[in-house]
Amino acid sequence: MRITNKFSFILKKTGIILLVLALPLMNGCGMSRYDMSYEVNSDVSSFRIVNIEEESRNTEPFAANLCVVSSDVNISNVNMSKASGAGLFDLNDKETLYAKNVHEKLYPASLTKIMTALIALKYGSMDMTLTASANVANLESGAQACGLKEGDQMTLDQALHILLIYSANDVAVMIAEGIGGSVEEFADMMNEEALEIGATNTHFVNPHGLSDDNHYTTVYDMYLITNAAVQYERFNEIIRTTEYSTVYYDKNGNSKELNVNSTNYYFQGQAQAPAGITVLGGKTGTTNAAGHCLVLVSRDTSGNPYISVIMRAESREDLYSQMSDLLDEINN
Repeated sequence: MRITNKFSFILKKTGIILLVLALPLMNGCGMSRYDMSYEVNSDVSSFRIVNIEEESRNTEPFAANLCVVSSDVNISNVNMSKASGAGLFDLNDKETLYAKNVHEKLYPASLTKIMTALIALKYGSMDMTLTASANVANLESGAQACGLKEGDQMTLDQALHILLIYSANDVAVMIAEGIGGSVEEFADMMNEEALEIGATNTHFVNPHGLSDDNHYTTVYDMYLITNAAVQYERFNEIIRTTEYSTVYYDKNGNSKELNVNSTNYYFQGQAQAPAGITVLGGKTGTTNAAGHCLVLVSRDTSGNPYISVIMRAESREDLYSQMSDLLDEINN
């Protein structure tokens, strides 16, 4: 990735010299694209913009409407020893309430599907028809699937429900091919979107998160990706759904009924959120390489929204126990 050392412009106003080291590229939707990687200790990066005023230097976040964190943020009552990374982000106050290894590259497993949904929502239409190719069967042994066969058809809206609620990997492949033309081209779209929203410690090679050494993200980047996804009302509606029933069709036009339930323990009744906290939804993810992962969107009694992320927990029990401890800090 190329980094330019030339200043884009120097603006003098009321005695302040603002040095902009990387001018964001604006797309038609008004969002910014940052072409430089996060470098916490460097002034020349997307992570920082430098203000110089009367020979003093103050750092400001690369995006004023996002939570930004450069080091761990500890809470005495939270023990995250059985997870590799975690974060709790206050969306209203733009504050990072807790952070552990939030910029460490980790395998995301099915948390990947949040980005898959984001791309589908941005570039597809809910009523478009998707057709399964033979590639929906090319999954690793034991991978979660809803049993799609070559020639099966459903709408993108149906597919997104199955993707986010049940985490079906075969549906992820069908979405990728339907939106991007191929899994490889869809992965390119995912990586372009990651750069556009500032998630520059992320690289995707597939739409489902099954293990690959070159498929990784960070806790902080998962916050950025989820924060972008929740801007879509349909995403919010789907992740709040605990169970889903639908009918789709095979290549001969015969109907096939499908019923799926959420993989989220909070929705299954196997985990309990702290008093005063409402879990609105989220995404689970588990592989041997990634461990147990979870992204949640929650709110407090005043309706204020939060995103919480835990990656590479040692067990499912540890994942939900630690997540409940993390959510409990919202009340403090």
